[in-house]
Amino acid sequence: QVQLVESGGGSVQAGGSLRLSCAASTSSGSSYCMAWFRQAPGKEREGVAYITSLATTRYADAVKGRFTITQDNTKNTLYLQMNSLKPEDTAMYFCAAGWVVCSLVQFDYKYWGQGTQVTVSS
Repeated sequence: QVQLVESGGGSVQAGGSLRLSCAASTSSGSSYCMAWFRQAPGKEREGVAYITSLATTRYADAVKGRFTITQDNTKNTLYLQMNSLKPEDTAMYFCAAGWVVCSLVQFDYKYWGQGTQVTVSS
């Protein structure tokens, strides 16, 4: 069982930055995938970025060049640096962990955090 706790959300004006953190209760071990998803009101949950145990990353087209996913294995913590934020980035952001397939599809992830709200005003 892995518990994930997100933090770092908040309200920011367009063009601003936020850094989200996701603390895991235990080490993810080997061959894992950690990801960030987001869900805006009335919309489906969508993948934002993932990082593998080998530090390979992938981003959704909507955030490519603006967001950066990283991990600190010594702290069992996942990060999402979000720059040049836009109003359309407003959503609840979730971190997730999985060990089967690395993807931006939510069904490939087993453990989820409770989410942290990000609101970007114009």
